[in-house]
Amino acid sequence: MVVEVGYAQAWDLKACAPWRPISAEVARERDAAGLPYVVMYREPGREAPLEVRLVSWRDHYVGLWVYDAQGRRTCDLDLRLLDDPSRLLRRYSVGWYYTGPEMAEFDKACPRVTVELFPDGRGRRTEERQGQGGGSHTALPALRDDERWLDRPNFGQWPLLSARVHGLVDPTAFEVAEVAVAIDPGDGDAPATCWRPPRPAQPGPINELFRPGARVTDGYHPEMTVVEPRRVGTLRVPSGRLAVSGPDIDHGDGPRITVPIPPGEYVLDEARVRFSYHCEWRDAEVTTTEPTAVRLLVSETPAATWEMALGPDDDPRLFIEEEIAGFDTDGATGCFADAGAWESLIALFERGLIQGESDLDGFEDIEDGSMFMLRTRDAASGGELMAFATTGDGTYPVWVGRSEAGEAIGVVVLVEGMPELLPEQDGSPADAVG
Repeated sequence: MVVEVGYAQAWDLKACAPWRPISAEVARERDAAGLPYVVMYREPGREAPLEVRLVSWRDHYVGLWVYDAQGRRTCDLDLRLLDDPSRLLRRYSVGWYYTGPEMAEFDKACPRVTVELFPDGRGRRTEERQGQGGGSHTALPALRDDERWLDRPNFGQWPLLSARVHGLVDPTAFEVAEVAVAIDPGDGDAPATCWRPPRPAQPGPINELFRPGARVTDGYHPEMTVVEPRRVGTLRVPSGRLAVSGPDIDHGDGPRITVPIPPGEYVLDEARVRFSYHCEWRDAEVTTTEPTAVRLLVSETPAATWEMALGPDDDPRLFIEEEIAGFDTDGATGCFADAGAWESLIALFERGLIQGESDLDGFEDIEDGSMFMLRTRDAASGGELMAFATTGDGTYPVWVGRSEAGEAIGVVVLVEGMPELLPEQDGSPADAVG
């Protein structure tokens, strides 16, 4: 059987078509340089491709989409290049099982199976059946090496990985399609509808959460106005290492996140928004003010960029789309603390809050209506911990703002989700950073 192979700079998912077709020679050059390109496999007489592969070695990523005869994507395979250059981890895969030719692509009622694998041997399988909103999660047992890893083929020597899916059992001959018009791929960005490697969660308009007058929405309340940040105290960090973690989680290995900052005492403040909503039990319009984020302010210099802080075991090469890293909490609580006195500060937290010891030196319960709950202080070093309430359990990312010179100017935890910035009142978009 003959399968036609074509190359392009990108693949337009909406149009199901290549963007800027390129020759095999140009694709080979991009492969060697680590630049992204796609490979399309087509069967003569079939409109939809058999599969499309996106390669971007600079992103440690190879992705594969498999298409059915109706042009619907049926399988998404995410491969990652890690420390061994000769093989690829089968990091993530999703299979959609359409119940008929009339079912739309990614229909919510379509059964699907998701598999996540990690290089340390862990894995999880999630099955979502037709008509059910949730899924059943199963921890995968140890898999064979060839089930977890794929040998990395050289350029032009990739097999048709979806051959069995399409029922192609005969030997396959590949023919490279000719490019009708030579197009300089250039360095321009592909349209937003084009496929790109997965990105972790992005910072969003963090600067604007501390700028009074900025307008945001959380998706539930259509308009919320940022008001003046509220100062809630200070935090002493004599060690020069700021810990950000959930104080209610087992800390056998220390705090989840640490950020180097100059030793000193820093202002803690909370971002707040004011909004109105209809209160059902009052049957009236009510205006309220709620916190959205907490910040340790290192410098008054505005942040030029924001980055997600990583823990010691976080590997960005393994992140899937919109994935976050951060600290976990089972008690809707986070904290900023001096990492140099971490063990002492956490011990005081547990004794004062969990064990309920009264009149405990170094433990202060704050009851002034602030979202912050309590403070502990290590007598030996002067290092402090300040615990604050989040809106629930789960994982909370830690965002580090940096100046143009790369210095840390602030550390922020959003206690809600990441809001969306609304246009200014005159209709011009707000100047969001990040």
